[in-house]
Formats: sequence, structure tokens, C-alpha cells
Amino acid sequence: MTAGRTVNSLSQHWGTPEKYVAAVRRVFGGQILLDPCSNEASIVHATVEYRLPHRDGLKASWKYASVYVNPPYGADRLRGTTIKDWLRKCAEAYQNYDSEVLALVPVATNTRHWKSYVWGTATAVCFLYDTRLKFLVGGEDTGKGAPMSCAMVYWGQMYNRFFKEFLRHGAVLDLRPLHGKSVGSRSDSEQKRLLDDAEIR
Repeated sequence: MTAGRTVNSLSQHWGTPEKYVAAVRRVFGGQILLDPCSNEASIVHATVEYRLPHRDGLKASWKYASVYVNPPYGADRLRGTTIKDWLRKCAEAYQNYDSEVLALVPVATNTRHWKSYVWGTATAVCFLYDTRLKFLVGGEDTGKGAPMSCAMVYWGQMYNRFFKEFLRHGAVLDLRPLHGKSVGSRSDSEQKRLLDDAEIR
């Protein structure tokens, strides 16, 4: 999938590189059913694509078995949304519909949106080896790298398949031991109790 991002007030479509689209398809068994933030230049070719201004991916249904998200990374001041809203929708699709969800997002491990919707809710994350991931711009490889590190976050039941497909692209971490834990807002006593619990196991 691809996503529209506003950079220096110019609307640009930053698309997922082909090798990651192929890996996403393999994790999903060959078919991506929903791309909630697509555009005309997308190479993802999901069965269902939401595109602004015709369909807002944050408002439309994500009740699909497989969802791939390459969300806008910056703030959408017109709609009052940020990447936090996209990550929330990813977690909700998995929790509410048992959707298999993959999202290509900036590495921002200390942010509230990672603490709320990645740590403690996602199944796994792959920190991509591409330190300057080359997004497609308007469907074309311009050779320009992203200014940040990126990760592929996975919500779903097929951890082993995700691990197998994405280990070639980055360091894969199993996040399932964090499920149900309050991450990033623990008191010292809560942190000690969690560490004690881990030692008992």
C-alpha cells in the first residue's frame, strides 16, 4: 500500500518498495484484501482500496481478513489526525475482527502511540535493515532514502510466517510476552513485580 504524505506543503505519495509488498503478500498467503490509505500510484493492488478524498481510511470499515497499512507519517492538520490514529485502527482491527494486519511505520519506540498500540498489543515487529528505506514516489523509485528508520509491525496469529518472511529484511522481535501489559507507564513497584514474575517463569 502507499500513503499520501505532505512534505514542505507539497502532496507526495510515498509508496512501499516492491520487495516489502511481496513479503507482505507472502505473510498473508498471497492476497492483501484491504489497503486503507492507497493512491493512484500504489503497487500494492489490494482487493479493496480506500483513497482520499473519496474514502477516508480512518472512518471506513477495516473488517477484512488481511490489511496492509503504509500510513501518512506526518500530521493531517485538515482532518486533525496523526500516525497514532492509524496505529490505533491497526490494533482495533486485530482485536475486533481477528484481522491480520501489517503496517510500515517510522521507528518511534518512545512515543505514546507505540506504547499504546504496538508494545502490549502487536504480535511482532521487524526493525528493517534499510536505514534509509527508499519509498516509491508517485510509483517510481527515485533513489531518495527516507529520513528515518522504519519498522514493519504485525498484529495477527501467524508469527512463524511473519518471522520467516521478514527475518531477511530486519531484526524480528516477538512481542507476545508483552500482551496485556501496561508498557511505558509503569511505576517502579509495577516494574519490579513484572521482573519478579519473569524470573519465576
